[in-house]
Amino acid sequence: MTRPSRTSFIPQQATGQEPPPDSPLTTKEGWRRFVEHEPSPPPLLTAAQQAALSQKEKLHHDELRRNYHAGLPLVNTPTIRKVIATSRLLVQLNRQQISARRGVIISGASGTGKTTALSQLGRSHELAVRKRHPRDRSRLPVVYVTVPPAATPKMLAMEFARFFGVDFPTRFNITDVVNAVCATAAHVHVDLVLVDELHNLNLATRTGAEASDQLKYFAERLPATFAYAGIDVEDQGLFAGIRGRQIAGRFTVIPAAPFSYAPGADRDAWKSLVGTLESMLRLHHHQPETLTGLSEYLYHSSGGMIGSLSQLIRGAAVLAIEDGSERITEGLLETVPVDYAAERSESLTAPGKIRSRRRRVA
Repeated sequence: MTRPSRTSFIPQQATGQEPPPDSPLTTKEGWRRFVEHEPSPPPLLTAAQQAALSQKEKLHHDELRRNYHAGLPLVNTPTIRKVIATSRLLVQLNRQQISARRGVIISGASGTGKTTALSQLGRSHELAVRKRHPRDRSRLPVVYVTVPPAATPKMLAMEFARFFGVDFPTRFNITDVVNAVCATAAHVHVDLVLVDELHNLNLATRTGAEASDQLKYFAERLPATFAYAGIDVEDQGLFAGIRGRQIAGRFTVIPAAPFSYAPGADRDAWKSLVGTLESMLRLHHHQPETLTGLSEYLYHSSGGMIGSLSQLIRGAAVLAIEDGSERITEGLLETVPVDYAAERSESLTAPGKIRSRRRRVA
């Protein structure tokens, strides 16, 4: 029998795929890597192909699959679809507006996919712009920044400057920063600005209110659509007072909420979400529909939070490779740590048999 060629089914190590630690999404280099990254699922090998691997090749193959599962591709949730559809319309409407442009605010609890929705909106928009202008590599249509804790106007302006990589001399003022940011944004044709961690703006303080005014000033200066994301921004006073009423009059709020498990359409949607994640697994012995059969368990263990569900499945997949079982079972899922919010939700909503099983494992 002819020994199968190893190079025919073992992918070579990708180069340049992992952004360096100093290139987060809040820099143009990190953002560009995020937009251009297309995860490639590792192949599932036959028993003969696995047997033909050397020890080094097996370690390499397992490492590729661990990395793939650790960053499992995102699922297009209803929130992401609504954010993208709403924002695309607003981008169109805002192109002819001189001021008072409309925007979007994604608001919800931690773990409901706000940052994911915001970043996927930006990626979708930038890829669409690249298709319209395939030869113009100077375009940078999307800016992604986060509001720093206890933000001041200068701190916020510097976040925009840092994204573009704009440097300043030792002595500079906020006017210099704002003018440089606006000139750079106009030069690279920015038309969508993403602002995450909006809840860090405390409008009850003077500096917080001034930082909010600075953000509004950017929205007036830049011919772009602004999309914000933050934790329960309605409860943070964002819409209170004169500033708040102006924000409320210009922004559409899209709630990011945990999934429901009510009988009917909600339960079917959750099961479909689990099935989509399961279809992405690259485990040699995993039985199809195992996870969809555990939909109720996964719902109560994650509290219906997309972030917690992703952690459960990604963590179990990595453990399945490490222990050699190559399959996800309920017992393996019970060993994956979950966040405190999911634990609390499970303790309040899960049937007693689910709670007791996880407590025994813990």
